[in-house]
Order: sequence, then structure tokens, then C-alpha cells
Amino acid sequence: MTHNPANMVLPRSGIGIDVHAFAPEDDPQPLWLGGLFWEGEQGLSGHSDGDCVAHAAADALFSACGIGDLGTHFGTDRPEFAGASGVKLLGEAARIVRAAGFEIGNVAVQFVANRPKFGPRREESQRVLSDAAGAPVSVTATTSDGLGFTGRGEGISAVATALVYPLAGHEAAASGPGPAKGAPHG
Repeated sequence: MTHNPANMVLPRSGIGIDVHAFAPEDDPQPLWLGGLFWEGEQGLSGHSDGDCVAHAAADALFSACGIGDLGTHFGTDRPEFAGASGVKLLGEAARIVRAAGFEIGNVAVQFVANRPKFGPRREESQRVLSDAAGAPVSVTATTSDGLGFTGRGEGISAVATALVYPLAGHEAAASGPGPAKGAPHG
């Protein structure tokens, strides 16, 4: 059997990172993390809801497709996204990715924080994020053993990877990434 690499559909991977500080006590915010509301927990500061898990997932999708980043699509220069739900942003990111000629294989996210205790709500979070992306999203959590800003309890960081593949016959996906322009996001 002859194998023709020119006809192969090769997957593409991307990385997304998002970091948010906890909101100051004199300006309390609700905590949204992994698409879920965490009652009684100190919230994160940000232009949108501060859900760094959902934001990192969206950023990884954009990275995999070479179509900019979170700031390109939902930056602080876009007032319509002020206070927006991370789940809404992830759903919109998935729509943009598909419109660019890609399908989503999966997204994996790990966040670093001392709290909240994530394990009991992991499945719920994965369901919410997977529904938003229209593809499997897995979420894991860890601590930094007291090191850095997450270890000091100053905020939460998240890192995500995404696997996408170009859809056959879609010109934009076949041409590869173009130049990315980013704007700060939150």
C-alpha cells in the first residue's frame, strides 16, 4: 500500500494560558471557574468573568488554528465582552474556529490554585465546558505547593492544550496561520 502524505489530514495543536488575580476585598466578585459558579469563594478580577479555565481553553483553540488569541477576539477594547461569561466566550471561540475551517478534537486544561476544591465538581465542569465547545474538554487541578502567586493565594492560573484538524476543502484552514494581532484581555 502506498502512503501519500500530501493527502493526509494532520491535526494541529495549540496552547493557551490565562491568569487572573483574586478581586480585592473592597470590590468583591463572584468566582466563576471551569464554567461553574463557586458560592462563598472570592472571585477573580477581569474584563469578563475572570474564568481562567474557560479563557485558557478558548486561547488554546485560537492558537491551534493560528487565528489570533483571546485578546484578538474578546479583548478589553471590546466593551461588549465586559462581564461576559467564560462559557459564552468558549462557545463563541468554538464557533470562530469552525468558521475558519477547523473541527475540534479535544481541549485539556489544568489550573493551578489553592482553592476552590475542584475534585467534587470536576465532572460538572467538564460537561459545561464540553457543551460550550461542542467537543470534549477535560479539566484537572493542582497546587503550586505554596510557591509563586498561586501558592500565596493571590490568584489562579490555567494552561490549556487543544487539538484541532482542518476540514477538507476549506481554503482558510489549508493555507495555515496568518499573522496574529493580540490585545490585552481579561
